[in-house]
Amino acid sequence: MISALLSVAQAADPRQQPAPFWPWFWITLVKLIVVFTVYMLGVAYLTLAERKISAWIQRRLGPNRVGPRGLFQPLADGLKNIMKEETMPAHVNKAIFVIAPMLSFTPALLVWAVIPFAAPWASPWGRIEMVLADLPIGFLYILAISSLGVYGIVLAGWASNNKYALLGGLRSSAQMVSYEISLGMSIIPVLLLAGNVTLSTIVNQQAQMHLWNVLLLSISFVVFLISSFAETNRLPFDLPEAESELITGYHTEYSAMKFSLFFIAEYANMVTASALMSTLFFGGWDIPFMSADNTGAVAGLLVLLSAVIFLAKVLFFLFFFIWVRWTLPRFRYDQLMSLGWKVLLPIIITYITLIATLILVLDAAGLQRGFTYGLILVAVNAVLLFVLFFILDRGRIVSPAYGRADAAELARLRGITAARSHLTSQSGGVH
Repeated sequence: MISALLSVAQAADPRQQPAPFWPWFWITLVKLIVVFTVYMLGVAYLTLAERKISAWIQRRLGPNRVGPRGLFQPLADGLKNIMKEETMPAHVNKAIFVIAPMLSFTPALLVWAVIPFAAPWASPWGRIEMVLADLPIGFLYILAISSLGVYGIVLAGWASNNKYALLGGLRSSAQMVSYEISLGMSIIPVLLLAGNVTLSTIVNQQAQMHLWNVLLLSISFVVFLISSFAETNRLPFDLPEAESELITGYHTEYSAMKFSLFFIAEYANMVTASALMSTLFFGGWDIPFMSADNTGAVAGLLVLLSAVIFLAKVLFFLFFFIWVRWTLPRFRYDQLMSLGWKVLLPIIITYITLIATLILVLDAAGLQRGFTYGLILVAVNAVLLFVLFFILDRGRIVSPAYGRADAAELARLRGITAARSHLTSQSGGVH
């Protein structure tokens, strides 16, 4: 069987661009198996990384009993969840109750189909793109598919017929709607600069300008980063499953593997969000200080190196997600909604207007989109960051601990509380 497949692949004309059908088909099948195997193993071991990093932050040991240094702990956890009894409460809507965890996990898995993870490969059979599906509408596909994940959470809360689960589902839907708008709009400056919605084009645009979009479009990155935390339900935005208020939120009635699927979906969304940030704002698979990987299809060694570079960027953002979870407190719900609608949305709308105007002016001036073009954008973004964080905000709006009452209002409220306490004590003494 293997020799037959090899003979079919070798029969192709290596001068054809892109690769002929059969080599393309078998290589795509291999990419599919490799990418999703690595993806699922990565999601499983991300749970171990979370526990190890949290232990490191809190000066504990973390899991260290199962296997060398606890490396087999995810396997033990998976086996335990598979072996545990699946409970089915009598009051739930059974069909939707079972489907909801799968609806929560599947969109995060599908989004990876359009994310390029390495430079194109100049194979003996033609050019092979290192992406599962190089769609010309890659980013629109991401927005469409990733937005479906909220249905699994909302349906889980509704189908459970439990008030805590329902409140968690409602919170999640409100949070997703609030921050998905800002997340989608934060990509508009990236698309304006790249002139295309294909992720590979966005990577090449950053390579050609020799500057990453995190420097060229800093405000967009800040808004995208904050919205990504909200979209993945990670602290400080984990209101849908706030344990202190809602038991465990939308998965209160779930057990065993269905319960685990929600956590797998959360970590899968973290991986997807990290890959998107790496691609859109940190050059994706582009190898820094090297232009050979952007000349078209490249040799196998450069393909491997670009994949390692992309993996390193994704791992950095995954560490950042975990670090923030074990560092910051949770927002209040009114703070969460205010940040989405009153802060991020006006900021990104204003920023889109400014960047679109600047790009139009620079293009009208005949300036080529190269390094000088990028330096002008970097300077403008530095000024905007200074204005936003050191003049307009000054730690009062974005800070999770910020309250809307000023010092005079707090003094007035304390006076009212003290007066009521005094009256209560007097009435108690008279009685």
